[in-house]
Amino acid sequence: MRYGLIAGNGEFPFLVIEGAKKQGESLSVIAIKEETDPRIDDVAENVQWVGIGQLGKMIGFFKAHGVEKAMMAGQVKHVQIFSGAVPDVRMLKMLWNLPKRNTNSLIGGVADEMAKDGIELIDSTYFVGDHLAPSGTLTKREPNEIELENIEYGLRIASEIARLDLGQTIVLRAKACVAIEAMEGTDATIERAGSLANGKLTVVKVAKPHQDMRFDVPVVGVPTVETMIAAGATCLSVTAGKTLIFNREEMVRLADRNKIAIVGSGDETKTTEGP
Repeated sequence: MRYGLIAGNGEFPFLVIEGAKKQGESLSVIAIKEETDPRIDDVAENVQWVGIGQLGKMIGFFKAHGVEKAMMAGQVKHVQIFSGAVPDVRMLKMLWNLPKRNTNSLIGGVADEMAKDGIELIDSTYFVGDHLAPSGTLTKREPNEIELENIEYGLRIASEIARLDLGQTIVLRAKACVAIEAMEGTDATIERAGSLANGKLTVVKVAKPHQDMRFDVPVVGVPTVETMIAAGATCLSVTAGKTLIFNREEMVRLADRNKIAIVGSGDETKTTEGP
């Protein structure tokens, strides 16, 4: 079977390619001109560059290479849809028929279009399951009492925001919401919180209540901790079993050096469902 990959930004696509190679699989890769790191050409055997609105070209490439199952890895910023990208006919038709244009609807619409041509969108962690966050504390330092209170409060708020598909991250101080993620992404949300509050911040990043693991899976890594350090954040909570951690050892070492606590919260055994 031939697998396909739609590569967004960041390290996620590279980890998928590496994981596939370890399992003896090669990938036909769609690289997004506005998002994908050009280094993708050096590590993938078969790459097609497309503009963000070229859905027909993307599907045509997969069909031409016999792809039956594909996955999405790496963020494609939602604002790109509204930033002057010129969609092709197939993308226009898909957008026209969407009842709304939030993350689930947009990517779900792409998945439906792919399915029409016999291409199934599968779990984005298919080749990288070993990178999912475990439950419990990952760092030397446990969250303190104040941070635990922030996490408990933040999980309730963040889960509701995620359910509404507004974002996955909330930043708190003393059980007060300092910043809530929208389209800007996790790091920008943490940066904004740092500009509003004077340190002692807790970052809570959650999966959606019924997280569709085919897309928009929460991701953290070294840049997350670097941003937290600059913002004065002291604790990070992620959803166990549904959050990908990249470069985990390096991330934890950096957190330990800066006395940041990282914890996997929630029930990692819950079943995930698509829409």
